[in-house]
Amino acid sequence: MSQATLWFAHGWAYDASFWAPLRAALSDWPQAADDAGYFGAPRLPEVSGPVIAIGHSLGVLRLLRQPPPGCAGLVCINGFARFGAGPDFPEGVAPRLLDRMLRQLVAQPQAVLRDFRARCGDDTPSGAPDMAALERGLLALRDEDRRAGLAALPMPALALAGAEDPVVPPAMTGAALPGVALRWHARGGHLLPRSDPQWCAGHIRDFALGLAGIGA
Repeated sequence: MSQATLWFAHGWAYDASFWAPLRAALSDWPQAADDAGYFGAPRLPEVSGPVIAIGHSLGVLRLLRQPPPGCAGLVCINGFARFGAGPDFPEGVAPRLLDRMLRQLVAQPQAVLRDFRARCGDDTPSGAPDMAALERGLLALRDEDRRAGLAALPMPALALAGAEDPVVPPAMTGAALPGVALRWHARGGHLLPRSDPQWCAGHIRDFALGLAGIGA
């Protein structure tokens, strides 16, 4: 048996440093973190051996788009396989709201980032934004639908969700992650890896121990 590397993929308006509390809670595991390049150079780690991919919010969509090599399991935290609403996904966010964010991002990027983080319950400032990367992220939130890819995953998946998440509420979570085992945090919001890293770490450990060929 070989111990898997935990591969972390952050969500929109954040970077790899988002994961610091959860990574500290899982410090006995090998780790790697990607970076979408919203506030600096993008980064895609090179990892050999089995990987457990852990995504937050839009990071889950990114992992479904391109799972890391050797992926043996997927953990979705405050995540989704689709975000924007459509005829077969009324639980999603109306595309017009994401279009408005796109327009505002061009005119007042720091205000958009500040408002989004505030909605998540976070008042920390962001770095200097890469507008093109942030726009691509919003377009993915509006347009991408990875539910078919999720249904066809060749590896197990687990979802951790907050019952008080203002960004991805419970109705959206259930509709956006069909067939995935869900664990609910009764008082959790949209930043579970930061607000309760120990709770997340415990579920990740249990999930990892249940995967064949992954050492503890």
